[in-house]
Amino acid sequence: MDLLLCNDDGIDATGIKTLESALVEFGQVWVVAPETEQSASSHALTMHEPLRVRQRGDRHWSVSGTPVDCIYLAIHHLLPRPPDLVLSGINRGSNLGNDVFYSGTVAAAMEACFQGLASVALSLHVEPEDGENHWKTAAEVAQRVVRGLKDTPLPPQILLNVNVPNIPRSELRGLKVVAQGQRHYAPMVDVRTDPRGRPYYWIGGTHMQFEPIPGTDGPSVEEGWATVTPFRPDLTAREAFGVLRTWTDA
Repeated sequence: MDLLLCNDDGIDATGIKTLESALVEFGQVWVVAPETEQSASSHALTMHEPLRVRQRGDRHWSVSGTPVDCIYLAIHHLLPRPPDLVLSGINRGSNLGNDVFYSGTVAAAMEACFQGLASVALSLHVEPEDGENHWKTAAEVAQRVVRGLKDTPLPPQILLNVNVPNIPRSELRGLKVVAQGQRHYAPMVDVRTDPRGRPYYWIGGTHMQFEPIPGTDGPSVEEGWATVTPFRPDLTAREAFGVLRTWTDA
């Protein structure tokens, strides 16, 4: 089994190294990841400047661009053949609810899905106040997911978004299939002034709460479950067709 690993925390991040160690039992592992952190890069593809690739060891490369750049280069240039499975992570921080639209971690898995490959995004629900990162818990969940996909492959054009609570393995309630939920952040625009008197800005507030919708990802992770949510690239809201046809031509 050939596995391709990527992330958005950068090739030197603990999460991707932990994931690689956990998956070597399944076959040959390839790592193509950003040279530096690319969190919240979403599905950005570098089109207006050159990319630099550095070999970092046997079957390891760093890329000067985004997670999506990494997947594209890996599949179409760096790897000798398409991998059997692509895994993105383990991300330090969850990708729950509407996070998935900003996440470079999820975008890497989505790009692999676009390319016709089975893919998984993996994240550890680390909070700012947490004193320890339980990478081992997430790694064991990753092993279970890979075993499951190996035994029962998914239909084409589906990726899995997996989130794991940052708790010891002994406290984990299990792995649960859930729907995507809704996450709310505090709005924040921090205006500052540089030494030349010009304003600059930091945006993005802290997590406030998950919408308390039963059977969704955020509340389930807070209850101690690792969650798995199947996604597909097609975002079409077919339930709106009827309303739209009342004022369109076809």
